[in-house]
Amino acid sequence: MQKESVLKILVICTGNSARSQMAEGFLKHYKKEWEIYSAGIKPAGLNPLAVEAMSEKGIDISNYKSKHLDTFLKKQFDYIITVCDNAKESCPVFPGNARYLHWSLKDPAAVEGTKEEKLAAFKKTRDEIQEKVLKFI
Repeated sequence: MQKESVLKILVICTGNSARSQMAEGFLKHYKKEWEIYSAGIKPAGLNPLAVEAMSEKGIDISNYKSKHLDTFLKKQFDYIITVCDNAKESCPVFPGNARYLHWSLKDPAAVEGTKEEKLAAFKKTRDEIQEKVLKFI
């Protein structure tokens, strides 16, 4: 049996507060042997609603931190995944032969309303991310 290679993946969004963090959480959950990172163009801090939505799936991202994209500019990745249109447009070129994927996901943090309405938006985005991650792996 051939050993699966370790993939290095960077997930990017604007604030590294929700979508990229949730994608990082799912990828780490399903592929523990891969090296998974997330970053933002303008890190905004981890959104507590993202933490709450992921905890319902049994994935704890509460210790994740928002990181600036610059932290990773000299690293090589197998895949760069942008999860918002702004990140796709602003994504720099990384060294090596990374494959670039784009998942256009609505920003759940942009939804206004009650906490329940906002959380519902995070859950919807979370489920879309999970579906994309499962197709990817």
